[in-house]
Parts: sequence; C-alpha cells; structure tokens
Amino acid sequence: MEQKTVIQEEHINRKIISKKTFSLKTFFLQWEWMLVLILFIVMFINTSLSPYFLDYSNLRDGTMTFLDKAFMVFPMALVMILGDIDISVGSTVALSSVIMATSYQHLGLPMGISIVICLAVGSLCGLINGLLIVKFKELSAVIVTLGTMILYRGIAYIILQDQAAGNFPDWYQLLGWGYVNGIPIILIAFLIFAAVFVVLLHKTTFGRQIYAIGNNSTASRFSGVQNDKIKLIVFTLMGFTAAVTALFLASRMGSTRPNIATGYELDVIAMAALGGISTAGGKGKMIGTMIAIFIIGYLQYGLGLVNISSQTLLIVVGLLLIFAVAVPKIKLKQILRVKRQSGH
Repeated sequence: MEQKTVIQEEHINRKIISKKTFSLKTFFLQWEWMLVLILFIVMFINTSLSPYFLDYSNLRDGTMTFLDKAFMVFPMALVMILGDIDISVGSTVALSSVIMATSYQHLGLPMGISIVICLAVGSLCGLINGLLIVKFKELSAVIVTLGTMILYRGIAYIILQDQAAGNFPDWYQLLGWGYVNGIPIILIAFLIFAAVFVVLLHKTTFGRQIYAIGNNSTASRFSGVQNDKIKLIVFTLMGFTAAVTALFLASRMGSTRPNIATGYELDVIAMAALGGISTAGGKGKMIGTMIAIFIIGYLQYGLGLVNISSQTLLIVVGLLLIFAVAVPKIKLKQILRVKRQSGH
C-alpha cells in the first residue's frame, strides 16, 4: 500500500514538473522575449558601428527624436486589435500643427488656446475617420483613411501653401527639448501615456471589448458590445494622440509645415505590428509595442549616426514589418502541423 502511494506521489510530482517546464518554455517563447533579443542585437550593432551611440547625452537626445511618433503607436495598437488600420495619422499631425501655428502666429490667439485647438482638431480628424468607418461598413478602414490622409494633408497645404509657420514662445520650445531633473519631458509624457494605455487595454472592460470585436465582431454585437461606439472612441483617441505628436514635433522643430510627419504612418504601423499586434485583429499586447518602439527608434537613430541614407532606413523598416507579420503566421502553421501529426 505504501509502495503504491509513493508511486502515485512520484507520478504527481512528474506531472507538476512537466507542467512547470511547459509553462516556462511557453513563457520564454512569447513574442515579447523575441523582441527583447532583437533590441539587444540592435544595440550591439549600433555600438559596433559607432562609438558615439552609447554616449549618454547622444542616446538621450536620440531617444527624444523618435518618441514624438511613439504616442500614436498605443491607439494604433487598439485600432489594429479591432481589425482596422489608420493610415491618415501623419496627415492628422500635419493639419493639427498647421492650424495651431496659424492660430497663434496669424490670428494672434494665446499659445495655450492654440494648443487646445490643436488637440481638438486632431480629435475631430479621428472622430471623422471613425464616423465614416462606422457609417459606411462596406468600405474598409484602409480605403477610408487613405481618403482622409489625402484630405487632411490637402487642407494643411491650402492653409499654409508651402510656407512655414511658428515663432512659438520660449516656454513652448521646452516641450520638445526640456528636462525635469535631467529627464526629458517627452519621455515622462511617453511613460504616462504608456501606463494609461496598458491599463486601458489589459485591465478594463473597454479593453476586453476591443479584443472581443477583433476576434468576432458579430458575436460581440450579439453579446451586447456596442461595436460602433467602441470604434468611435478608439479612432478619436487615435486622432488625439496624433495631435499630441504634433505638439511635441512642432516644439522640437520650432515651426511647422504642411509636409511634416510624412511617412509617420509607416513607422507607427510597423512599430505596432512588430510589437505583436495582429493585423487580422483580436491579438496583441501593449508591452510588445513598447519594446518595438525602441527597436525601430534606436535602429533608425543608430544607422543615422553612420550616415545611412533615408531610403535604406525605409528598406530596413519595411523588412522588419514583413518579419513581424510573417513569423507569427509561420509559427501558427508549425503548431497546427504538430497537432495534426499528434492526432489532435
């Protein structure tokens, strides 16, 4: 009887050890760990290419140059989890900044009011995108935002032609280049936004509803989820953060033009996709997007230090985007093949 009990205990212990091993294996095979490895590789390559890369002041200032677009990655992740996409974000940045600069320089409005107008314009652009997508369900989000991308950029050009506007007050310049106890203001703002969106996506009913819509919009609607309302909120958030990007970008540049933020949509979508956000919707974690922001940001910054052309940088970002989309699909096919072979 005692021998039987010992055998049973050993069997239970083996199952526990096997389960722990599987859990650890599953944990370390998550996409986020792959991103950490890629980030280390990027840092190693950049350090090898330039001895100035790890200089603290260079690294700090280099980080500030790409964090402005990072604000848009968080709501872009929400948009993509919904199964949609927004390619008008760069144009929204341009229009928001142009109207802000025009309000201050040409209309004589106080800078504080001009900033509020900038945030309102960005939010309105996002809301318009959402309304069009919800109203015309037969049109994909790509088509809708392609149209608004051209529209918003066109309005910016009508307002300023090909001219620059700025002459911002000194205190506004601190937004893009200022520090608080040695920490860049833009980094502090980025961390606040990151914390808000992590909680929003992973700790709230709103976040669970976003996943539900992305997985099966019809089922979520029958479950009582207000799909249209959720989409309107998410796209409005997308526009709002584009305006936040406009504030920091215009502050760093000291002025604005209708052609600013051209190509930002590629970087933002690439960061979200590389972060593990499924382009088909319903999957992804915010922590992955945060790591991906620094991968692409430091990759572009490091290659820029050794005078790599902008065209080459675009090629690298494009390859990373293909990699991010292809690897999860290959991994899924391997899992399905193993299951078929095991008879499940």
